[in-house]
Amino acid sequence: MFPPMNGIRIIGLDPSLVACGWGVVEMEGTKLRYIASGVIRPDAKAKLHLRLRELFEAITDQLRIFHPNEAAVEEAFMKNNAASAIKLGHARAACLLSVSLAGLSVGEYSPRSVKKSVVGTGKADKAQVAHMMNVLMPGCGVKAGDAADALAIAICHGHRVNAAGSLYRKSA
Repeated sequence: MFPPMNGIRIIGLDPSLVACGWGVVEMEGTKLRYIASGVIRPDAKAKLHLRLRELFEAITDQLRIFHPNEAAVEEAFMKNNAASAIKLGHARAACLLSVSLAGLSVGEYSPRSVKKSVVGTGKADKAQVAHMMNVLMPGCGVKAGDAADALAIAICHGHRVNAAGSLYRKSA
């Protein structure tokens, strides 16, 4: 598919029981390369445990296909609906369990920190996030939504990993 870089391959996950976005990028220093992205849509009519299994298995399939080195998952947030927040928590658990069982280290990021990392403001909307994904990775062709958000989560993680590595190298 793509020749390997000497950097890090990251899968980003935007958890949801309706449309769980995933995106894979490679980063080597400040170089960024789009690998793949998509949306997992569990059967909305299925019982919760079956939707969770479908989500878990689909993420596990992506891990087998793309062999990421690390993972990043968006943190849960609650607006007004506690039931929705609980369902989001279940989806996050399926995401975290799949990447944990694959042996990956996982970064967790708030929606605000992801937006700030890739757009420059924590109040960016989905269209702005998607636009930046297409600017940073020409040819990825993502539209506003879950796949673009997942790519942004992966890039946010890559920025944090690069910054931590830079700090470590300076102190060594």
